[in-house]
Amino acid sequence: MNSTQNERINQITSSTLIVGVDIAKFKHVARAQDYRGVEFGKSITFENDREGFEMFVSWFRKLATEKGFQDVIVGMEPTGHYCLNLAHFLREQHVTCAVVNPLHVKKSKELDDNSPTKNDIKDAKVIAQLVKDGRYALPNLPQGIYAELREAMKIRDHLSTDLRVVQGRVHNWLDRYFPEFLTVFKDWECKSTRQMLSL
Repeated sequence: MNSTQNERINQITSSTLIVGVDIAKFKHVARAQDYRGVEFGKSITFENDREGFEMFVSWFRKLATEKGFQDVIVGMEPTGHYCLNLAHFLREQHVTCAVVNPLHVKKSKELDDNSPTKNDIKDAKVIAQLVKDGRYALPNLPQGIYAELREAMKIRDHLSTDLRVVQGRVHNWLDRYFPEFLTVFKDWECKSTRQMLSL
């Protein structure tokens, strides 16, 4: 166990309510427990929109008040981009948000009932257990210009990948149908070469 995991474990105290959320496209499932793994209340299912997020926050705040918790940490699996809206909303509400490794969730599922089957309610509990054990990371959610730069880099990477795919296809077609073409023309991407190809 490294020191960073020890530090994360030390952040979970007896006054911390741990909430595990299984992220999906339309509906998320959440379960709450304490640092010993004792569950509180029933699981809650909420929509992936602002009304659903508000219902979720009021649910765990009510639980925290009833049970005397001072802090709340919400753990989730970073399932594509579906977790971003919830993570940003929780940051607005000044709630600590943590992400767990999806591979750890998959491996840990078998500990409870010796079954690796997929189940949203079960996954939410496994995520909460991983947070309890300090097996989580705090997400980096850039704002403002930094968020725009990150998005621009992602779009650029997608476009570069698409461009390489198209270039590969053109090379394939040239090798199949016009194998002598590149002996006449040095570069197929210049304007005159593309005009010749279109003819």
